[in-house]
Amino acid sequence: MSGAEPGSPPPRGTSDPATGKSAPGLAIVLFAGGFDRVHYGLALAASAAALSRPVHLLFSGRAVLALTAASPARPGWHQLDAADDGVPAAQRDQVLVARGVAGFEELLEACAALEVQVLVCEMALRALGLANDALRPDFPHQIGGIISFLSRTQSAQTLFI
Repeated sequence: MSGAEPGSPPPRGTSDPATGKSAPGLAIVLFAGGFDRVHYGLALAASAAALSRPVHLLFSGRAVLALTAASPARPGWHQLDAADDGVPAAQRDQVLVARGVAGFEELLEACAALEVQVLVCEMALRALGLANDALRPDFPHQIGGIISFLSRTQSAQTLFI
């Protein structure tokens, strides 16, 4: 008998008991730098990982700003482009949290806890003029490129945001 709670998803990478098939991986390319898009990408990643799907995130383009280090009072994701309604990232996050939606930091923590594999695009860092040490040391990630991402996600469903 396993120690899993009834109704809990199977361990990551195991078969679905109903179908016997392995859960397909999910690969998400976060390219857009808008707060809503990056926030939703993190929500997708955390949700898929919670369902025991292996998840890979590639932060590229202006989405890389979400993982830059800053002060605890003003995390790097505050630099993301305004939300779709024009509200700055920090304000939009406050609105979402007040409405019972997971905030940006909560989603980052969930992705880390659920072992979402995060790759930060080296080309994007260069394009934005950022050094590798500009990234948050408290969020697990690797630095790599498109080839690394594609080689790790060959059989995964891929979403581009």
